[in-house]
Amino acid sequence: MNNSVSRGSNSSSNGLLTVTIASHNDDPAVVPPGAVNDDDDDDSVVDPDDPFDVAQTKNAPPETLQRWRQASLVLNASRRFRYTLDLKKGEEEEHQKGLIRAHAQVIRAALLFRLAGERDLGKGTGLAPPIPVNNYEVPLEELVSMFKDQNVKGLSDLLKSDPQKGISGDDADLLRRRSAFGTNTYPRKKGRNFLMFLWDAWQDLTLIILIIAAVVSLALGIKTEGLEEGWYDGGSIAFAVILVIVVTAVSDYRQSLQFQNLNSEKQNIQLEVIRGGRTTKISIFDIVVGDVVPLKIGDQVPADGILIAGHSLAIDESSMTGESKIVHKDHKAPFLMSGCKVADGFGVMLITGVGINTEWGLLMASISEDTGEETPLQVRLNGVATFIGIVGLTVAVAVLAILLGRFFTGNSRDLDGNVLFVPGKTSISRVVDGVIEIFTIAVTIVVVAVPEGLPLAVTLTLAYSMRKMMADKALVRRLSACETMGSATTICSDKTGTLTLNQMTVVEAYVGRNKLNPPDDSSKLHPEVLSLINDGIAQNTTGSVFVPKDGGEIEISGSPTEKAILSWAVKLGMNFDLIRSNSSVLHVFPFNSEKKRGGVLLKQLDSRVHIHWKGAAEIVLGACTHFLDSNGCLQSIEDDKDFFKGAIDEMAAQSLRCVATAYRSYELDKVPSNEEELAKWSLPEDQLVLLSIVGIKDPCRPGVKDAVQVCTAAGVKVRMVTGDNLQTAKAIALECGILSSLSDAVEPNIIEGKTFRALSENEREQVAKKITVMGRSSPNDKLLLVQALRKGGEVVAVTGDGTNDAPALHEADIGLSMGIQGTEVAKESSDIIILDDNFASVVKVVRWGRSVYANIQKFIQFQLTVNVAALVINVVASITSGAVPLNAVQLLWVNLIMDTLGALALATEPPTDHLMHRTPVGRREPLITNIMWRNLIVQAVYQIAVLLVLNFVGESILNTNGSKAYALQLKNTLIFNAFVFCQIFNEFNARKPDEMNVFSGVTKNHLFMGIVGLTCIFQILIIELFGKFTDTVRLDWKLWLASIIIGFISWPLAILGKLIPVPKTPLGRYCKRTFRRFKKPRATQ
Repeated sequence: MNNSVSRGSNSSSNGLLTVTIASHNDDPAVVPPGAVNDDDDDDSVVDPDDPFDVAQTKNAPPETLQRWRQASLVLNASRRFRYTLDLKKGEEEEHQKGLIRAHAQVIRAALLFRLAGERDLGKGTGLAPPIPVNNYEVPLEELVSMFKDQNVKGLSDLLKSDPQKGISGDDADLLRRRSAFGTNTYPRKKGRNFLMFLWDAWQDLTLIILIIAAVVSLALGIKTEGLEEGWYDGGSIAFAVILVIVVTAVSDYRQSLQFQNLNSEKQNIQLEVIRGGRTTKISIFDIVVGDVVPLKIGDQVPADGILIAGHSLAIDESSMTGESKIVHKDHKAPFLMSGCKVADGFGVMLITGVGINTEWGLLMASISEDTGEETPLQVRLNGVATFIGIVGLTVAVAVLAILLGRFFTGNSRDLDGNVLFVPGKTSISRVVDGVIEIFTIAVTIVVVAVPEGLPLAVTLTLAYSMRKMMADKALVRRLSACETMGSATTICSDKTGTLTLNQMTVVEAYVGRNKLNPPDDSSKLHPEVLSLINDGIAQNTTGSVFVPKDGGEIEISGSPTEKAILSWAVKLGMNFDLIRSNSSVLHVFPFNSEKKRGGVLLKQLDSRVHIHWKGAAEIVLGACTHFLDSNGCLQSIEDDKDFFKGAIDEMAAQSLRCVATAYRSYELDKVPSNEEELAKWSLPEDQLVLLSIVGIKDPCRPGVKDAVQVCTAAGVKVRMVTGDNLQTAKAIALECGILSSLSDAVEPNIIEGKTFRALSENEREQVAKKITVMGRSSPNDKLLLVQALRKGGEVVAVTGDGTNDAPALHEADIGLSMGIQGTEVAKESSDIIILDDNFASVVKVVRWGRSVYANIQKFIQFQLTVNVAALVINVVASITSGAVPLNAVQLLWVNLIMDTLGALALATEPPTDHLMHRTPVGRREPLITNIMWRNLIVQAVYQIAVLLVLNFVGESILNTNGSKAYALQLKNTLIFNAFVFCQIFNEFNARKPDEMNVFSGVTKNHLFMGIVGLTCIFQILIIELFGKFTDTVRLDWKLWLASIIIGFISWPLAILGKLIPVPKTPLGRYCKRTFRRFKKPRATQ
């Protein structure tokens, strides 16, 4: 199956589902270039002129992604774009895949040509006598060659594997097989080491300029002042730059390790194998040559092999051939290639090649595992960083011009009040030294002003969140989904296994008109009826029953529904192995989520032919014309259909899943004898005889009702979409709290899939908003619901576990697949895998999604406050006095606090319950809210006011008795110290932008407390011990206390600031309105 559904094109899923996915160009929120939207209040309008206005990066065209990259103001491209999609690399890897696929096709064609030639020449294709290797009669090289030559007769004997029971699976056997044939792994490209991250951090243009300036300053200083005193200025800048590079590299390296661990988790697929006659689950990496592997719809073929047995098996080989073509497999074409997907049917395969000895292994070993991916928040933050960077760059150029102007006009003085430049008198080395110092300050302002770490803070918080979400049973496959979940307005959830426990048992059973009590009481059943029921259940199943030879407990495998029905049949006395050996399967119609039933054509030992059907009770009942009563007598069903419908409704009202079994006799001569005709033949599904109806109980998960209530309180509507009977769905919805009362259980709140399907597109869009429960829905109905909801402006999360759910998972804003019951096709189409299949885990994902957005906003508020204060202080000081109070080394330390350490402290805050008391975060909601603007302005104005007062009248306030140079140094040291403590205290304020108590839960965040503590310790060391490097002097306890008090005042000030009301309309919207009104007259001209 081709699961990469392209929007605006037709998509097919296992040959049964053909849908057209609505193009996003029809979305009313997207305005084409040149169009003017008259609705000034519409904040959801995408601005076509803004390259950073990317609503969704999921499946975004490469042109859109390239556009925002080119528009970004970037100082260090290798670091900034490290975790974004590598467009060039992606193209190269697709080309490389094409070459490997072409190579495989050429080898296959050459082999077929050679075989055909040998047949024509009468040479035959006999095998050379095998050379035993590790007790196996076929060596690895010959085994690979046999598979490629498509000559594998007697292979199971050569590999010492039983087609029915598999290998023994003991440790010694597995070790021998791995030694002889290799493991199912492939060489992975080594991850980036720490030195590479150091190199990336070094690529920052401003840091390179600072290092060059430091080297020149170092050389001039040593030349003029000697080695002992002359190395301080240049050396201190160099050391500060190196410190920034090392800290940045360490932070980035830690993130990289987290992503590597998550990538390895994604690839660790769990699958079933048969070993020693017992079906067991193992990792795909533990597969060995000789393993017998059952395959069903949605599975990934784990290694190369041949088909032993199967029915209607269709394989999607697009991952290997590059062509979206479904290939049918049977004994004439039994060869299965690793990495392909099962699109339809089922089968059993024998593994013949693993790991690097397969074409898939070669393909995977030749490409990197991850080409990166950007998120909408990352794109928007690049826009914010670019805007701030342009402002900062402008300020830095202005400061540079002012300081150079003052220097060369003789208005700049040193610490002792001497003029720095006197034409004709000042030496060239002094002039160069002065210019370098000014240039260094300007470049450092750029370092502080351009928030290079702002977009990377998203990656930091996502890496942290993804690691923590693993503990909450959610594996993130797509980074953007992590943050998009914070905007989710509705969750379309499956019922079975997500809202319920998926622990199914048969609790009611009807055979004929008789209700069995208890349901496994076979004493009242006629032997012929019991035999037919057992035949149908044993043969019409993808499950299995294993009876240990030592008389241990019977082991039943399969889907939860299959296990429940098999368990019921075993209790009725079914001998699974005996029944399967006494009849042969001629044809199979695998269970289908569209038709809600599956069938099998059986030939008995006496050549009688029976067709057995099993599926949704009311659908199977609708195809029945007769029923067998408990005495084995055939009765017309016409007069009793209402009875059976009533029994089904009664069980459904008790939230039971109703499954019926039925059969009919058939003439053997009417069955196509030709295999090709038989493969295309449809099993007759009319004139059936009803055998049994069972009610299967699947209890609600504990805590699911509370989880639904949390979603409702958070403004997220939960909708149930299930293939079950509408009555069953209604009962479960009431039990889970999705429906609040019976009065809500009316159409269109609850609706059947076929009813919704029959509506027009506009009607579906209107009805979709009201739907709470959809019963008897097909995957196509789920897809139509997702499309209608998205068109109505909802941000949709949808759960799915089946192969046919892939289009809906792909179309939704966030696709959530199930880790236990989900097929590999569903998982690959999803954005997040819910590892425990639990709805409560889905709610935790919503919390984490909101936490990502909230943490980024905290960091933005903190960083912009530092930016604004530092820029204003330096600009005003440079204009008025020709000097800046914060020098290059001090600004680099502030940048480290603000950028890397600030991101670590604030971007890793765990989610709180407070987040779920808000409405969902709008995708078009401004990053900087009015509340943030208020907090930012209050703190920045306070810091600027206090520090400028110190700058202008600090010397008179301090009233020092020392030299003028010392007084100036003391004043600047106090300004630097007070500024840093303002940031330390403000870091607490940034934790809770909209709450009074900023200390709530702070002691539980050990990383935050550790960073704040380290910042304080390093600040003390800088002032008290490293004054020579930072051009500071020691402070007495009074000035330390003054610095702390200046910082401390930001706490009560923040509380007072939060009492200031802010308008609900975002500040950005006012700007947009003004811009649109200005643009309208021009557009109409």
